[in-house]
Amino acid sequence: MTTATTDHADPRRSLPVMAGMDRSRPIAAAQYFDFGAGPGTASEAGRTWTTRGQNAVVHYVAARAPGPIVDTRFASETALVLTSDAAAVTVTWDGAATDAAGHGIVVIPPGAVRIDNAGTGDVVLLVRADEPGWAERAANAEAYAEPHPRVAPAEPWPEPVGAPRVRVYPAADHPISPERFGRIYRTRSFMINLLPEQDGPRDPAKLSPHHHDDFEQYSLATGGTWVHHIRTPWLTDQAQWREDEHVRMGSPSLAVIPPPTIHTSAGTSAGRNVLIDIFSPPREDFSAKAGWVLNAEDYPR
Repeated sequence: MTTATTDHADPRRSLPVMAGMDRSRPIAAAQYFDFGAGPGTASEAGRTWTTRGQNAVVHYVAARAPGPIVDTRFASETALVLTSDAAAVTVTWDGAATDAAGHGIVVIPPGAVRIDNAGTGDVVLLVRADEPGWAERAANAEAYAEPHPRVAPAEPWPEPVGAPRVRVYPAADHPISPERFGRIYRTRSFMINLLPEQDGPRDPAKLSPHHHDDFEQYSLATGGTWVHHIRTPWLTDQAQWREDEHVRMGSPSLAVIPPPTIHTSAGTSAGRNVLIDIFSPPREDFSAKAGWVLNAEDYPR
């Protein structure tokens, strides 16, 4: 990953820098989903939108009423993102109910699970793309009719420590610190970064354009208005060149950013701007930074 930024306080400046890029393989287009601009699908708990990347399905629930979010059996571990303090769920797994409320992460082992909404804040369910019956639900399923050649496969990381159980990680337990980049949680298949809220527009002199060699980034906006700046590197085939993109979207919305596009995102609202970054599989570079992954003891590297 190559990083260029004028913000010397950005903790990502300490990450390794890798040079070189294969210019022979096609680069996928970025994808943008403005959930607030579409009707979604009605459910008992609220409106839902389902999108995907190569390795993960993002099921967004604008949860407003009590009711089931899912009642099914998963073959793989899944994760929930509770996007605000107004969000709350009850997760029933292996016959036992676990309550979670407030901004944070919930990780659920494979097996029969029922997730019931119990709050009025939005909830995001993350499912592996190879989970039976999920990838084809995505509004952008056709974009992955053929695997994207630049995205590495999502091999699961090691099993978590201890007996299988529902694990709850409240964001309030980990205040934002300048010593690390956001609040990062890791599961076997996902890495979720609850970034600090941005008060007012981002300083245009302190953006952080960078690229990833072989993984997608899912940038989920849950507050404010965001502009995603995307530059596709030139390949040897000029027919595959693209104009730079500067895509403005409100909240909630999702940008799926393919490798190795150069990208940076800027909140532009006068008030609260909130972004959550999601990766599948977990990032090696973030995992190698001491103290950055807040549940690293549960999920060994």
